Amino acid sequence: MPPETLTDRVGVDADRHRSQVLRARAPLRVSFSGGGTDMPFYYAEHGGAVLASTINRYTTVSLAPGSDHGAVSLASLDYDLTVKYRLEEKPAYDGVLDLAKAAIRRLVPAEFNGGFDVYVQSDAPAGSGLGGSSSLTLALIGTLTALTGAALDHYQLAELAYEIERVDLGMKGGKQDQYGIAFGGFNFIEFAREEIVVHPLRIDPELLRDIECHLLLCYTGRTRLSAGLISRQEELVREKRPETLAGLARLRTLCYEMKNALLRGRLADFAELLNEEWRQKVAANPHVSTPAIDEMLAAARQNGALGGKLLGAGAGGYLLLFCEVNRKRKVHQALEALGGQFMNFSFVKDGLSVWRSQCR
Repeated sequence: MPPETLTDRVGVDADRHRSQVLRARAPLRVSFSGGGTDMPFYYAEHGGAVLASTINRYTTVSLAPGSDHGAVSLASLDYDLTVKYRLEEKPAYDGVLDLAKAAIRRLVPAEFNGGFDVYVQSDAPAGSGLGGSSSLTLALIGTLTALTGAALDHYQLAELAYEIERVDLGMKGGKQDQYGIAFGGFNFIEFAREEIVVHPLRIDPELLRDIECHLLLCYTGRTRLSAGLISRQEELVREKRPETLAGLARLRTLCYEMKNALLRGRLADFAELLNEEWRQKVAANPHVSTPAIDEMLAAARQNGALGGKLLGAGAGGYLLLFCEVNRKRKVHQALEALGGQFMNFSFVKDGLSVWRSQCR
């Protein structure tokens, strides 16, 4: 939604918020298949699909009233980063809390009657492949719309987050994170030039718990900057590289096969489809893997993992592995010996949530 439309709906009197702290949290996500087909340059011509779920790891944003009229203070609770500026100024996009600056510029008018302090915290490192940037953007939008009085539905939230990240800041990427995190839960998302449709999946709760028992999430010890990988993939698509187009087309159809396998409880098929997803992702863009990641995936399979892939754009972040339960310990040991770090998680239904607090 364009900023002028939002501004028309914003109340600029902050008096009623002065004694309250606004908080929002947005979950991180795991993506099973379809990443790359959610890029507008691809799905506008070929169509796209993604299968993903939110998990119980979050980005949290707190917004507290400030004492200095028109002043904004931003702070990361994970890193020693602080930024201060005034609303009437155009902030410098210099790599320090830029998402917060861009969200505020989009959503808060310069004439807003009040100042505020913003604090951000995330359960995952940057470049983890868990959708951390979109999680942060949506949590920021949640607090800022609560502050200004704007009301947005899930589709509008997702599109606004996309605009802030991809247009205002020029961050490369698709739309799966914004939509999956805004809606929350286990979703099958279809992308087309005309519209984007989110289909919540009704997976039996017992089956969902069983899937969780078989999955492992392992941090490779390496973060990555996705922009270069995505730019390279876009170049390969525009060059009509046959392997890239075939790989992306197969990633799209894999989403439908994975969805059907999950809904019918065919977990062995689902595990093998994870392997196929990774093979096609590498075929589409060979730069997504590294020798270290290849070594970790091979070690996982040699020790009992039935399926596995790297999350996110590639070259670092988290591995998602499907294992027989009695082999999980061996996989743990093998990957920890290679520098891997495991994170427990479970699937959650919630997307963005916002609330008020009387305490900082």
